Amino acid sequence: MDKAALRRALVEERLNLPDRLQRADLLQRVMRIWLVDRPDTVIGAYWPIKGEFDPLPALHRWKEDGELLDEPQRRRIGLPVVDKVHKTLTFHAWYPGCPMEEDAYGIPKPKDTEVIVPSLLFVPCVGYGPGGYRLGYGGGFYDRTLATLQPVPTTVGLGFTHGYIDDFEAEDHDRALDAILNDNGVVWPI
Repeated sequence: MDKAALRRALVEERLNLPDRLQRADLLQRVMRIWLVDRPDTVIGAYWPIKGEFDPLPALHRWKEDGELLDEPQRRRIGLPVVDKVHKTLTFHAWYPGCPMEEDAYGIPKPKDTEVIVPSLLFVPCVGYGPGGYRLGYGGGFYDRTLATLQPVPTTVGLGFTHGYIDDFEAEDHDRALDAILNDNGVVWPI
């Protein structure tokens, strides 16, 4: 399997989905419902690039909902900041309107906000396959980061249905995600 060619093809397909906005709306709903009974108060996510699903509206709503509970919770959202030396990620607090700057890859990141450690981590999927395995961009940032986080957060992949790869073969270093959500619902575990 030529993963580089597969990545390029899936990103191109995703960018050209004629119904991408409708799919994103469906995945927002799936994500909000999936979060309802989660005990997490710190969630890591990502800034969407290359037509990825944007998890931030659902997470902002989740954060606000925590403040409306009978016993209000302080819920936090973190976005990744690249450590170029170790090729890992740390998560810095994000909120709508917080100061942002571009990282080494041109992706917006929170500027000068505190480091937080997520207990739940949403990761983007270029593609995904049976067993909860994810195809990312090939940099290994999430795999290396998960190897260093203690405790290891629950990992949830987010992607559109077009990214499902029936014959996807995981490599030895790949870690299965704890769940995958797409615009049809929960894909993994089933």
